[in-house]
Amino acid sequence: MLDLINKQELPGIPSKRYFTIGEVSSLCLVKPHVLRYWEAEFPQLKPVKRAGNRRYYQYDEVLLVRRIKNLLYEQGYTIGGARLKMAERNNSETRGHPNAKSNLLADVVKDLDSIIKSL
Repeated sequence: MLDLINKQELPGIPSKRYFTIGEVSSLCLVKPHVLRYWEAEFPQLKPVKRAGNRRYYQYDEVLLVRRIKNLLYEQGYTIGGARLKMAERNNSETRGHPNAKSNLLADVVKDLDSIIKSL
């Protein structure tokens, strides 16, 4: 039965700014209590909380929930493994191009050289 649930096609995500936990649950085919648990386990998942502590997810967070679901249910990662995989992905996205750091360092050195010459 679990295989049948995993093979279901996920519905399309409407173009809205915010989604309630019930809507995200329907869009990702995950129960609301699972979403609340994932919020505690994955630091990247932080829906906006408004009056009455109601959660509102943005479009990117819905995609994140789908990515987490894929890692856990389809690829077979544990919570810890999925958390590490998500952290690796975030680090690789924020690092940028491999030469970016060396280019930045070269620019800093040039600026320091010009400052020294002007003194």
